This record gives sequence, C-alpha cells and structure tokens, in this order.
Amino acid sequence: MTRLLYSLFMRLAQPLLRRKLRQRGRQEPGYLAAIEERFGHYAASAPARQGMTVWVHAVSLGETRACAVLVSRLRQQLPDMRLLLTHGTATGRAEGASLLQSGDIQSWQPWDTPAAVQRFLDHFKPSIGILMETEIWPNLVAGCQRRGVPLVLANARLSDKSLQQAQRLAWLARPAYRSLRAVWAQTQADAQRLTQLGAPVQGVFGNLKFDATPNPEQLATGRAWGSRAGRPVVMFASSREGEEEILLQFLESLRPLAPVGSVQVAINSIANDIQWLIVPRHPQRFEAVAALIEQHGFAVSRRSNWDDGPIRGEAADASTIWLGDSLGEMALYYGLADVALLGGSFAPLGGQNLIEAAACACPVVMGPYTFNFAEAAELAEAAGAALRAPSLADAVAVAQTLVSDPAAHAGRVNAAAGFSRAHRGAVEKTVAAVAALLGQQAVDAL
Repeated sequence: MTRLLYSLFMRLAQPLLRRKLRQRGRQEPGYLAAIEERFGHYAASAPARQGMTVWVHAVSLGETRACAVLVSRLRQQLPDMRLLLTHGTATGRAEGASLLQSGDIQSWQPWDTPAAVQRFLDHFKPSIGILMETEIWPNLVAGCQRRGVPLVLANARLSDKSLQQAQRLAWLARPAYRSLRAVWAQTQADAQRLTQLGAPVQGVFGNLKFDATPNPEQLATGRAWGSRAGRPVVMFASSREGEEEILLQFLESLRPLAPVGSVQVAINSIANDIQWLIVPRHPQRFEAVAALIEQHGFAVSRRSNWDDGPIRGEAADASTIWLGDSLGEMALYYGLADVALLGGSFAPLGGQNLIEAAACACPVVMGPYTFNFAEAAELAEAAGAALRAPSLADAVAVAQTLVSDPAAHAGRVNAAAGFSRAHRGAVEKTVAAVAALLGQQAVDAL
C-alpha cells in the first residue's frame, strides 16, 4: 500500500518534471534531448541483442567518471557484453558518451513509476543492473526484482545525513534497500549505515575512483602550462554557488586603495604571489562566475579562449583570474595547479571528492564540511595529502604558506601520490563480484 501511494505521487508529479526539464534546458540544452525516454518511450527498437546486456546507471558527472574504470574492466572480463548506460543529468550523459562502443546504448533513467520502469525493462532486457553509489528508486528496484534482474549497488556510499533522511521515510526506503541483490560499500562506515536500512551488504571494496588513471596528455599539458605561469597556481576546484563569492570578496578586501588615475594593481602578497584559477562544479554556472569575477574588479581569462595555455601576458598580471570553463579536463586543471582548494567544503554542502586531485599528485586544502566523503577526507588528511582549514580565508593562507615553501610543497605532492596508490583495488573486487553474480544467475536459469 505504501509503495502504491508513492507510485501515485510519482505519476502525478510527471507534469512538474516536464516543466523542470524545460526550465533546465534553457541553460543546458542536453536536458531537452530525448525527453520521452525518461517516461519509458523510445524512438526506435532496441538493437538486436548480442551477448548479455550489462546495465550501468550513473546518475551524474561524478558517478559517470567513477564508472569508467569499472566499464573498462567489465569489457575485459565479459568480452561479449553490450553496455546499457543510463543517466539522470545532462553532464552525466555528455560524459558517458565517451564510454560507448559499437552496439552499446545510452538512455535516460526511467522516471520511477511502475509503467515507465516496466517499459524500460521490456525494451532493453538487461541481464544485470549496476547502480552507482547512491541511486535507489523503489519502483525500479521492485520492477527488477519482479523480473528476476539482479540489481546491485556498487561503490556504495551513504552519509549520516542521507541515512537520517532515509530513516524518516523508512516505510519506503527499507523495502527498496532490502530488495537489492547485493551492495558493495566504499567504507566500513558506509556499510554500517547501509545495513541499518536493511541493505544486503556483501563487501567493503573501497572507492572505484582510486582505480581511475588521470588522462596523461591532459596532466602533462597542465603541468607544462603551470611551469610557464610565473607564479604558483592555486585552484578552487569544483566550487559551488556562494563559495566563489566568499573567495572573491576576501581577495577584493585585500586590494589597497590606489591613487586616482593609477592603473589597478595587485592585491597584496597573498594574491600577488599566486595565480588564481576557479573551476566551477556545474557548467551552467560558467557565465555567472565569469561575471562575478569581473564584478569584484578582476579581469577574467577563460579556458575556452586558450589555445596553448593562458593568453600571452596574462601570466604576469596578478589582477587576472583564470576560469576553467570546460568539461572533462580536471586532470589538466589539477596538473596546472600547485594546490587545490576543495569546493563544496567551505559551505555546508558536504564537499567534493578529492581522489582525482590525489591521483594527479595535487595537494588539497579542504574546509570543515566534508561529510559526503568523510572517510576519504580523513584518510587523505592523515596521509598528508590534504590539509584542513576552518574557513576559506584560512584556506587561502594555508595554500599561500604551502606554495611558498618548496620543500613542504614537495612533501605534500609525494603524500598525495602515495595516498592515491595505497587505496587502489576496488575495481578488481567489483568486477569479480559482478562476474560471480552473473555466473550464479546462469546456473539458476538452468
């Protein structure tokens, strides 16, 4: 009865979803693509099935990047597999297109009504479903269970905040988690929280993101550009709305009053000795952040206007802030930076993942809010790959101190690289578990 009420709500909410998609589509046209797929209506028949269909659901950009290494290893283990890759966001879908090979399929995640889920399963007929990290939808789980499609949660994480929210909806959440075939958690703490919701946790495998290898060409290019910057580069990585304003206000407050008619000059040693690079988390905010930089009296140099690095002359101009306004180039930005401030951690947003920074040997300064990636943040801090600061202003000072001490900076770089190497191995465990589950599924079908 409870899921029936939920299903009724989801059905009645469909017009609201359509309106939201149209609104988001004004800023991100990707949301306007193939809208009917979200409701289980497909323009063409599914391609003829060749081998098993392995369905991987990566809702957004971060999950899509995390699943890349898993998909690569699954292809080696299951050479006849066809990939069905689904998403919920435009950035996830755009990133996921690079993972497709001939015969693969990409689609939107079905809206969680029984009818849309049934049409999705009828159309694609997946052999297994692998949900990445956090995505649990009651009707989707129930539909897979009813059809005998093993549905697992891989690279699973659950914060204290998310646990509390799920417990408030325990009548809906518990049956969904309990009906999963298997859950493979990132950390022991995640496993304990997931178990409280009834999830069948069958292993703690670590985080797949440690197994990802940064794009070597991007990394080399970033380091080459950084060597020509003329000063250390500090990046605000994956910054979130409101955080750029705090940083820019702080930097602006340090600017000395200049005599009338003089050229606007650098701020003081904190800014003058550092080249600032801001890389917003969400691409739809690139324009707004560029405007914000100019509103605070700085010039802006955008990655989209660079050819072979920042435009000539900008490396010598401390009043210019670089803006990373491109997708899929985080390895380039981490290669370019000497230190990264961790976006999402200076406001109560939970922080972004620092694993990619460590893989690129870029030390991180993080704020007080890292509850979305609590264990990774604690381990990185303990390993010396990350430092913590109580505020963004303090983080700026920590970064400046670090880049002004070559020996200390080199030690942090080595610590970041070592931290990344020490935590690899989740992908092999996950692939082995998927293969075992598929093997058992074949036996059960006999």
